Amino acid sequence: MEDNKPWALISEVGEQGYIEEVTDIMKQHFQIICYKDFLQNPPLHGPKIQAMLMWNTLPAAEPSLLSSLPSLKVVANGGVGIDHLDVPYITSLGVKVTNTPGVVSDATADIAMGLLLASARKIVEGHQIAVDPNTTHIPQYLMGVEVSGSTLGIIGMGHIGCKIAQRGKGFDMKILYHNRNRRVEDEQAVGACYRENMGDLLKESDFVVLAVNLTPETTSLIGHRELSLMKPTATLVNISRGLVVDQDALVKALQSGTIRAAALDVTHPEPLPRDHPLLSLPNVLITPHVGTNTYTTTRKMVQRMVENAVAALKGQSIPNEVKPK
Repeated sequence: MEDNKPWALISEVGEQGYIEEVTDIMKQHFQIICYKDFLQNPPLHGPKIQAMLMWNTLPAAEPSLLSSLPSLKVVANGGVGIDHLDVPYITSLGVKVTNTPGVVSDATADIAMGLLLASARKIVEGHQIAVDPNTTHIPQYLMGVEVSGSTLGIIGMGHIGCKIAQRGKGFDMKILYHNRNRRVEDEQAVGACYRENMGDLLKESDFVVLAVNLTPETTSLIGHRELSLMKPTATLVNISRGLVVDQDALVKALQSGTIRAAALDVTHPEPLPRDHPLLSLPNVLITPHVGTNTYTTTRKMVQRMVENAVAALKGQSIPNEVKPK
């Protein structure tokens, strides 16, 4: 029976690849081969591979690799963002591209609120003081800012943005949002107010959360001008992509007190060079792009990847096909 399963190329299990706990999902439908094993003999393995299951942007879907996979039918990406994929080129080869929206929304919204709360209430600094063997008293500077009743501005009101709004509502926050298109049903569901002009949202918000996809239009969406519009007491939270923010401008804004703080799950590059100024600023909190890193969400993502890939191989309707724009 195993011999009848189609072959799928994956990055690896462990390290930057898949956790061991999800390999069973892939093996139900595919014979899987890791990239390093594939490289041992590409002419042998290449012709039988029909699916590429991409995790953390790997294996990289570069022309040199794709040209060695003549039977490839689908590149199934784990996650929503496909900015690392040349979709027009891949589809020109007759290969489908898929992603996993929806299943990542809860976990990503959770990390957004986690970063917001940790930054506002200085949770990491508090932990460091609590475990420091030299601590004899609680210093006064461990004062945070109020989250309940504050104003939350969400830029990008898609699946994830709506989930962030729901969580903000639970903290009695006033919810503002900016989006290319007004989302009347969603704003009514969470009691959000639309701001057609992003500048108005920036001026009014105590916490600004970025939840947009990376596109040419959103690259450097937040720069010197946008940061200067924010309150000096405001916090910027980014769970989208590092390139959405001009990091040089962010460093200057944080150093000068233009804004209070930043909490980032994404940077560019990842990880940042160890001497990058963002890493030494006291008013920055950074996590290493772990927005979807829960066992439950990771399994859901891999399950959706497999469902998309199987549908593509069978010529069925694909749940989450990404088409070139």
